[in-house]
Amino acid sequence: MTDISTVDASTVTISQPHSSRLVEKADIDWANLGFNYIKTDLRYIAHWKDGAWDQGKLTEDNVLHIAEGSTAVHYGQQCFEGMKAYECADGSVNLFRPDMNAARMQRSCDRLLMPQVPTDMFIDACKQVVAANLRFLPPSGTGGTLYLRPYLIGVGDNIGVRTAPEFIFAVFCVPVGPYFKGGLAPVNFIVSGYDRAAPNGTGAAKVGGNYAASLLPNHEAHARGFGDCVYLDPETHTKIEEVGSANFFAITHDDRFVTPKSPSILASITRQSLLVLARDRLGMEVEEGDVFIDNLAAYKEAGACGTAAVITPIGGIQHNEQFHVFHSETEVGPVVRRLYEELTGVQFGEREAPEGWIVKVQ
Repeated sequence: MTDISTVDASTVTISQPHSSRLVEKADIDWANLGFNYIKTDLRYIAHWKDGAWDQGKLTEDNVLHIAEGSTAVHYGQQCFEGMKAYECADGSVNLFRPDMNAARMQRSCDRLLMPQVPTDMFIDACKQVVAANLRFLPPSGTGGTLYLRPYLIGVGDNIGVRTAPEFIFAVFCVPVGPYFKGGLAPVNFIVSGYDRAAPNGTGAAKVGGNYAASLLPNHEAHARGFGDCVYLDPETHTKIEEVGSANFFAITHDDRFVTPKSPSILASITRQSLLVLARDRLGMEVEEGDVFIDNLAAYKEAGACGTAAVITPIGGIQHNEQFHVFHSETEVGPVVRRLYEELTGVQFGEREAPEGWIVKVQ
């Protein structure tokens, strides 16, 4: 398919910037908001049929009505994204690098033989959903955000293993609280004996099957008292690839920012942003390469990064009979903390953003 991920996100507009302060907020205990489903007012839905997307619309209906033979149900032909909207101190509303979410979804679509959602359509849908649900946007200063879930599924009457005759693209939103209720805190992880993805498989695509396969390893990690598990490369089982559903990074003793590079890793937008901030704001050397599980002593700090937590500091990693502690099991390392503050500052509009990173909800 043609690459349509190059649309300039900053040129996608609807009208004038919204101020969330003009909207009466929903009756929600913002201080105790978790990461749970809350039905919001409106969501966006569009249908692809006969080779084209329709206009799309906002709807109150939060229940999908699909054919029983839909490929999403039987063959896992679906993908999704995760992103957030942020209320700034001035009442304006930020989306963080939505063009990158659109591009990643397009890559997932190509891998699963689904029609791409054009970048301008993707961003417009996200803006519409945020603007229609501003009363659910957590107030500035609470640490909460409005989590957006764009997804695309294969639907229509079908029974054979083939690409679907029709598709649905939709976006809904849920208010969520800060990941760390008591402040940024280290978490311990254990190396899993399971493989997250096969070589040349769908590891680099954000598809539901990857997450379904992670449920058992995650359950076993929790049963042993760990926050989640570390996945090694499926070919040699010697190199770190991902940490739970997040990307891994580490800081060397000479202050280099290192993160794994593999065709099986999902390209985290948070990780890609941290690479830029570590280099340009913290003056660090950055490196994408192999991170060997038997060489953890080379790193003084480590973290897992993704949309939900931004950064989860890693206290230690259990591998076989060895437990390696990085900076501390109880205290956050200074570099990880600085990276966290820099990135969240950009997302909430408290620090200057690199050009093109922030799109205001219009």
